[in-house]
Order: sequence, then C-alpha cells, then structure tokens
Amino acid sequence: MMTNWQTCSSDVKDFTFNIQKETQNILNNNLVGIYLHGSLAMGGFNPNKSDIDLLVVTKYPVNVEAKKELTQLFLNHSSQPYPVEISVLNESQLQTWQHPSPFDFHYGEDWREKYKNDFESFINEVPLTDPDLAAHITIMNHYGISLTGPPIDEIFPKIPQSDYKSSIVEDYNDCLENIEDNPVYCVLNLLRVYWYLKEEVISSKKEAGEWGLVALPEKFHPTIRKTVNEYKGVKEAHFNREELLAVRNYISDRVSRLND
Repeated sequence: MMTNWQTCSSDVKDFTFNIQKETQNILNNNLVGIYLHGSLAMGGFNPNKSDIDLLVVTKYPVNVEAKKELTQLFLNHSSQPYPVEISVLNESQLQTWQHPSPFDFHYGEDWREKYKNDFESFINEVPLTDPDLAAHITIMNHYGISLTGPPIDEIFPKIPQSDYKSSIVEDYNDCLENIEDNPVYCVLNLLRVYWYLKEEVISSKKEAGEWGLVALPEKFHPTIRKTVNEYKGVKEAHFNREELLAVRNYISDRVSRLND
C-alpha cells in the first residue's frame, strides 16, 4: 500500500523521528532544520521499497568528526528497516546557489560500500557536488515537509528551471542506458521527465505512471501497468527486453522532438 507522511504507519514515523533525533544530537547547535522530500512527502511511498528522503541544513560547514558520526549513524540504521537517502548542506551553499550544488555530507544505500571500503576518501574536507540536488530542492519547494526548523520557503532557494531540467535529464539519460537493469524505476522516471518536458508538470513516479496510462499509446499500457503495480507493491512484474526498449524508444523519440 502506498502512503504519504500523513497516512504512513506509526513504524515509518517512529523510524523517521528517531533518525531526526539522532541527527540533531550529532549536529547540535549547528543544525538549522531537517526536511522531508521524495515519495513520503509527495505520496507514493511504498514501505517495502521506497527510501526516506531527507535534506538537512546547517549554519556552518559540517566538520569531519560530525561527518564520521553521521556515517556511522546511517550505516547502522539505514535499511533497518527503511533505507535513508540524506544530504546535508550548509546555509552558504543554499544562499549562493550553483549547479551542480556542493554539499557537506551524503548517505544513500548506494554509498554504503563506498563508506565501508574507502571511508577516508569520502569523509574529509574535500567538497563534493551533486547534480541531483537541483531536482531534490525543486521537489522540496513544491511538496516538502519541515520536520524541524524554519519554513521551507525561508531556507531553500527557488531553483532555476534550467538547473532542474539539467538535473532530471541527467537521470533520464542514465535510465535510457539502464532500463533493462532497473525497469520499474527507469520506466517511471522516463515518464516523469517526459511529462515535465511536455507540460512542465512536476510529479511523483506514481503520478507519472498513471499519466503514462492515459498519455501514451495503448500498446504500451501493459508494460506501464506492470511497472505501476510493482512500484505500488501490488504484484511483482517480469519484463522482456523488447517491451522495455519499445517504451524507451517511444519516449526518447518524443523527448528529442520536444528538444528540437
């Protein structure tokens, strides 16, 4: 069953509040706020599949010791049972916006092995940038929820449309290449980007899938319906190469026409 922050289970809320509390304890007086975005804010959160997406804002850059504590926190608690994706930015990085945006700390399950195998390469003073932050902050400005801290519109900048587009197109291009490896995410993400480029609608993956069942030709509906149902946790789907490439090529062709 898909939920949002208002309708999710007490287990999801308790887990999120515990992450909030532990993060506050580590950052202490440097913390400005902790904010929820992604599927749990927008709707479409599947407790068996979805990440809990957080952006954390600090007054000043996060020091190495705090980064080490944050890393240990998320290595221990993320995916127990809900995976966490979190980025920490300081106020200066938001106030002097640039794309791709610098950040002080990031954790996601795809970073777990990096931290376990090469800890020192990522926990240091060397600044990193993330093109995805333009998309995350745009979603935050439209759908985000403040768990603690000032209102969202007082903290996060309005992201230029060109930066948001650049951010989602980078992920879109990855999905063109990797649709066979991750069909559910990629089909829904291709639809989400296509819808935005066509009509400037900012949507969740769930909403994009439902739009695809209306907007795309009927011959693609069985594939899209399978992705939506698996994303919702209704039924595990099996895909063949031909159907995935057919959807990919159709969307790629339409997006290319929009960009001409």
